[in-house]
Formats: sequence, structure tokens, C-alpha cells
Amino acid sequence: MGEIFGINPVQGGAAALLCVAVLFVLTGRLVPRNYIEDARADRDYWRAAHSAEVSARQAERDLTNELLEVARTADHVLASLPRAADGREEVAPRNAVDHPSP
Repeated sequence: MGEIFGINPVQGGAAALLCVAVLFVLTGRLVPRNYIEDARADRDYWRAAHSAEVSARQAERDLTNELLEVARTADHVLASLPRAADGREEVAPRNAVDHPSP
């Protein structure tokens, strides 16, 4: 077996093995199980949150496209309405009052 951090664990016995385990913990190569489980749970939480956001954005895009289609239809209807003969936007004068016919 080769050297680990300059120490040959076969020659050192239990003390060398304990030192190697402590060095692995200190350098981050050996981590506790609960740390890994917490990291996995956090990963799963954020993955689910991302999936929910993606589906919400897709629903928003679909709704926006539907509303744009309604707006295009309304634009075509309004564009097809007749205009006043002299080019003004108003058909009736401003002071005109509609009176019911007798």
C-alpha cells in the first residue's frame, strides 16, 4: 500500500490509521452521513422548486399567448370598423346629445 500524506499506514498500525482518518475528516474527504443526507435533501428540495417554477412559467407563457391572440382579434375587429368621412376619429360631435325618438 502506498503512502498517504507521507505516512505508510501499514507500518504505523492503529495509530496511523486513526491519524489518516482524522486527516481525511479535516481535509473534507471524509464527511459524516448526516451531512450527506442533509445535502441530498436540500438538493431534492431545490430540484422540486425549480420544476415547479418551470411549470409555472410555461403556464404563464401559454396564458400570455392566449391573451395576445384575443388582442390580435380585437385589433382586427376595431380596424375593420368604418371611419368618419373627414378622417376624424369621432363620428358624432362632442356636444351632441342622443335624444330618444318619439
